[in-house]
Amino acid sequence: MANVSIIGTGNMGQAISSIVSAGGNNVELLNTQDTDKVVTGDIVILAVPYPALQAIVEARGEQLAGKVVVDITNPLNFETFDSLTVPADSSAAAELAAALPQSKVLKAFNTNFAATLSSHSLGANTTTVLIAGDDAAAKAELAGIITAGGVKALDAGALSRARELEAMGFLQLTLAAAEKIQWTGGFAVV
Repeated sequence: MANVSIIGTGNMGQAISSIVSAGGNNVELLNTQDTDKVVTGDIVILAVPYPALQAIVEARGEQLAGKVVVDITNPLNFETFDSLTVPADSSAAAELAAALPQSKVLKAFNTNFAATLSSHSLGANTTTVLIAGDDAAAKAELAGIITAGGVKALDAGALSRARELEAMGFLQLTLAAAEKIQWTGGFAVV
């Protein structure tokens, strides 16, 4: 049984929490303003918008040392919905890893909508969470938690693959925002 802290209580935080707890793991759900509460999980999932990452690093950087930190963000320009806000050769996850050098940073959940995580399905397919990271043991631990909770997990490669995952998440979000796909849809792995 794993101890998982989720910072962010919105739709994604709630959906991820239900998967983690369905697998028999302990979940600590924290609001981003709960900076006075110590993060107790060995795995910390940042279920927040990209602009919130910097404040979390500033407030909790020392607490996150030695932990697996999962970035679910898509660093898109929320004003225009027309571009990612990180350099083309980088990613939000890479920036987070640089800011938290003593943590094992993973990228996951950013290519999923909350509805597909909650329902465990994407059309006729079981929802698949793509995971990128440089620590094989951390990826395997997160994959185990995800699959125990009723959805699939797929190792998408090194943390450098986060930029492709973020581009995929960006495309999916812009399609949904333009009402070209539903928020219960998205890309499936078959």
